[in-house]
Formats: sequence, C-alpha cells, structure tokens
Amino acid sequence: MKAIVLGAGGQVGKALLAAAPSDVQTVGMSRAELDISDRQAIDAAFASYKPDIVINAAAYTAVDKAESEHDAAFLINTVAARHVAEAASNAGARVVHISTDFVFDGRASSPYTPDAPIAPLGVYGASKAEGEQAVRDAQPDALIVRTAWVYAAGTANFVSTMLRLMATGNPVRVVADQVGTPTHATSLARALWAMASAGTTGTHHYTDAGVASWYDLAVATGELAHGHGQLPARPKIVPIRTVDYPTPAVRPAYSVLDKTSAWAIPGVTSRHWRDELDHMFLELKAKN
Repeated sequence: MKAIVLGAGGQVGKALLAAAPSDVQTVGMSRAELDISDRQAIDAAFASYKPDIVINAAAYTAVDKAESEHDAAFLINTVAARHVAEAASNAGARVVHISTDFVFDGRASSPYTPDAPIAPLGVYGASKAEGEQAVRDAQPDALIVRTAWVYAAGTANFVSTMLRLMATGNPVRVVADQVGTPTHATSLARALWAMASAGTTGTHHYTDAGVASWYDLAVATGELAHGHGQLPARPKIVPIRTVDYPTPAVRPAYSVLDKTSAWAIPGVTSRHWRDELDHMFLELKAKN
C-alpha cells in the first residue's frame, strides 16, 4: 500500500510518518512541498506517486486568527480539502481527513457522537465543518476522523506553551470551565493508520480516553514535568473562568467526543490521556 501524508510538517503529520506501518510505502508532503490550495499541483503529485491512501493532516488551525482571516481559513480547511478529495478520487485513492471537536457548539452534557448535529461557534469550526462536507461530496466513502486538544513533543501546542510559562517560576492562570479530552499526536496517528488499514469509511471520533479541563491538563503537565526532572518544583496553577480570559474566538465549553464506533475498529484503542501525556515526556526526553 502506498500513502501520501499531507501536512507532514505539522505535529500530526510528523506523528503519522513516525507511526507508519512497515508494509506501507509512505511519503510526507509539507506545505512547502505541496500547496494543497493549488489543484493542478495536487493532481500532478497524485498522478506521479499513485497513492492508495491520502491522509490529509494539513489544516489552518490558528483558531483566534481565523476570526480575522476568514478567507485564509476557508481556503485551506474547505477549498483545499475539496481539492484533495476530488484529486484523490480521480487518482483512485481513499481519503482520510482529519477534523475537529470545534464543529460542535459545546452545549451538550454527554459525549458527542459522530452523528450529533454540528453547530460551530467560530470561523475555524465553520471552515472545518464545511471542509468535512466538501470531502463527503467529493468522496462519499472517505474516512473523516474528528479529534481534539492535540499535542506532541517538541511542537507548538497547549502543553508546550504551559511548559514555557511554568519554567518562568510564576503562577500560571488556566481556564477551568472548558472540558474535553487531550490527545497525544502519537496515539492519534496509530489510530488513523489502524482505521486506514481496516478500510474504514464514514465519520468517527478519536481522542485519548478520559475527560479533563484545560486546568486539569495544565496541572498534570506541571506534575509530570517535575517528575521527569524538567521543572525544579511543581508550578502553581491558578484556575480561572473563560470570562476571565477573553479570546477572539469562542471555544466550546464541552467537547468530549464519543469514541465508541472507532474503538470497534480492529487495532484502535485509547489509553487514558494522563498516561499518554506521560509517554510524551518520555518522547521529549529521548529527543533531547
């Protein structure tokens, strides 16, 4: 099997390349190597490599900037997603498209199932929601996987931001009334490959197991960083409300995703998010 991973320079793309099964010939293409907003460039790349699977991990993910960069967000998350799916279909390749919990409004009180009504609160979520539909229209048997709160060692994300702030020794204020599930990019990559290898289609959810607030994730990050010798002492984390930390984009207050359908796929499992966070610190130590 031959696979192309788009967005290979991002944290999910890198994790996908690192976790690729030994029987899959994989090539990664970063933004510099393939502009997915250029339909002709995509057609040429797919015609040259002749992939069986295209995993689209490329996305505009600057949630707050998207509020003032509407066109840029929709260009990558909707228009380019359509280009990729159409070109893949023409090349005879299956599409695996990565989406987000931001397609939901966060007003639920139980985990969102894949068929739950979507109602994005901002530009980023809207662009990803329309991107999902564009992929379905271009390839009805595509695999769309929604995930949430993704982080990885050595990349820009919430966990790395917390580590940088904690290293100053000053108290860190973190929102405690937004709830979801952290997801290690490594575990997401393993799940995506398992789903792709199983020929899975339709829309599914995948995150690590358990539930947390951003405050919970920050506390765990501080405790584990101290335990792994990356911080001299456990940092002070101060819980705050969303209204105390206003941002241009509104975040869903509750975005826990129901993973039942994904867990039924052979090879797809989720460990508790704290176990995966601990594993990230081991990866970080190995890189350093």
